Amino acid sequence: MRKNRIQASDSVRIIGGQWRGRRVEVCQNTSVRPTPDRVRETLFNWLSNILPGARCLDLFAGTGILGLEALSRGADEACFIESNPLLVKSLKKQAITFGANAQVVKADVLEVMSTVPSKLFDIVFMDPPYMMDLSKVILQLPPWVNCENLVYVERQAMPHINPIDQMVESDPSLKVKKKGSAGQVVYGLLTLKK
Repeated sequence: MRKNRIQASDSVRIIGGQWRGRRVEVCQNTSVRPTPDRVRETLFNWLSNILPGARCLDLFAGTGILGLEALSRGADEACFIESNPLLVKSLKKQAITFGANAQVVKADVLEVMSTVPSKLFDIVFMDPPYMMDLSKVILQLPPWVNCENLVYVERQAMPHINPIDQMVESDPSLKVKKKGSAGQVVYGLLTLKK
């Protein structure tokens, strides 16, 4: 018998705003790992004063939960960049279902970042594969963000090393605004000196 409904384990819920409680599909047979509810709650509390009217860029979008949560909470628009065709298809479907002001781009993040955007972004979400080196992406970010930019980064917790601190120490253009951890996840809200 085919499943007609998405089970809770196949979806993640939006936790705040106009779409609170609505579910976002998690594609099976992908390595996607949506940002946990607890981490998103903290992140969006940090962003609550900045989010209304913001333009958001969701790099390595996966399920798109970060960009969709931002739109649910008052962001004006979001651009999702994802290379996996299954995830892109799911994201496009989700954006239509929600009536979201969203652009979904099927492309490699580094290829997209090598171009010049037509408008600048206020907030960038980066939740890439954990072992990915983000230094090349960070180097290409300045033309994409405005002066008051905020860059959210999520990484896997490691013993004796905080990957967020390590990123900032190795790149003087970054500054930690806020950071936290939950279970196996460390995350930070950074600013990029322009």
